[in-house]
Amino acid sequence: DDGTKVKTVAQKEGDASFGPVALTLAAGTYQLVVIAHNAEGSATITSTEKVTFPNNKVTDTFYYYGDLVVTSEVQSYDLTLTRAVAMFRMVLTDEEIPSTVTKFKFYYTGGSSTFSPSAGYGCVNSKQTEIRTVSDDGVYEIFTLPHTEEDVLTKLTVTALDANDNTVKERVFENIPVTRNQITRYTGSFFG
Repeated sequence: DDGTKVKTVAQKEGDASFGPVALTLAAGTYQLVVIAHNAEGSATITSTEKVTFPNNKVTDTFYYYGDLVVTSEVQSYDLTLTRAVAMFRMVLTDEEIPSTVTKFKFYYTGGSSTFSPSAGYGCVNSKQTEIRTVSDDGVYEIFTLPHTEEDVLTKLTVTALDANDNTVKERVFENIPVTRNQITRYTGSFFG
């Protein structure tokens, strides 16, 4: 009732107790926040309105937010998590990527790297940067936390870099629609 954090439990795949969580709480009503993601390290749950991720890196992320009514009886809950992120997928159709290119840098604005579980959306305006090494299949994916159901990445700059971080080719995309639990796919030639 007073907004005080009562307990935080962090688990990672491979832990003997991965999945189930057992808590002993005094009777009352609590707000329960569950965050599941595949970034390195644990998410930081500051409040029901603010969750941040290690190094502000957004990965595939799921959440649960709701009231937990605790009585004097032993209780058990099965929770269904909801995907919190939108994905942008770039699929290159180039016959080949120049041999000097070793990675792609994705720099984008308009999404969020901070999440509000109570709202179910991103809650800050972020500038996000992701690096992806050259893939054999030409598929590159990045995630963001949309602010609303119908949001946009206002600007996405994709830069093909060589081993010394010199620009080989750059493309700018604007007003890319992103929706939670959806993939926005751009397909085409990057170097042509």
